[in-house]
Amino acid sequence: MTLPRHSTRFAIIAASAMGLLIAPALPEASAMPRGAAPVIESALPVVQVAQSKKPKPEFWRKKVRLQTNENPGTIIIDTSSKYLYYVEGNNRATRYGVGVGREGFGWSGTVKVGRKAEWPDWRPPATMIARERAKGRKIPAYMKGGPNNPLGARALYLYKGGRDTIFRIHGTNQPWTIGQNMSSGCIRMMNEDVMDLYKRAGVGSKVIVIGPNGKGAKNLYTDRGMDFFGSLFGG
Repeated sequence: MTLPRHSTRFAIIAASAMGLLIAPALPEASAMPRGAAPVIESALPVVQVAQSKKPKPEFWRKKVRLQTNENPGTIIIDTSSKYLYYVEGNNRATRYGVGVGREGFGWSGTVKVGRKAEWPDWRPPATMIARERAKGRKIPAYMKGGPNNPLGARALYLYKGGRDTIFRIHGTNQPWTIGQNMSSGCIRMMNEDVMDLYKRAGVGSKVIVIGPNGKGAKNLYTDRGMDFFGSLFGG
């Protein structure tokens, strides 16, 4: 059956419009010069690790319902439960799994984010170098930032009274240690999680660290579990 000429023209227009809807969007010529590399967030890539190396699902990032009197933007770290909360207000928070200090290296207190760094260099304190040397392990006095650096993709340096505590919230090239007591007091996060927190928490952000015995946690916050709508709609 032969279609009328106007019907054929309509079908062609409709097919062209559908092609535009399903085709991948291309940058305008003026937006990306020929031969230019795509813009990436940083000069160094995040190391890709096998899924088997990831921490247990309970330590994956989640939106949760959090009851607390702390202001939005506050970071609460419960080293007993291995969770870090970024308070968002309206009884909501983002919860991240963390790795914390091993036995004898736990601590508690209220500090602030004194500075931040992307792909930070690592300068272990002299006490750590001496301690590891006594165990027969030699660690460098300095390591340039990068995928193989123990501090990972980002670092938030924790200060108290305007002075560096030597503790950091940082990424790790050993994501399977999240949820464990493995560090010398620093707070470890998966690289993708610390990058997310880094974008949200500014210099001066309040950080409350609950010690390994969990003392004071009940008076500070109550985690009421997954925020279904926040997780679904990103609110």
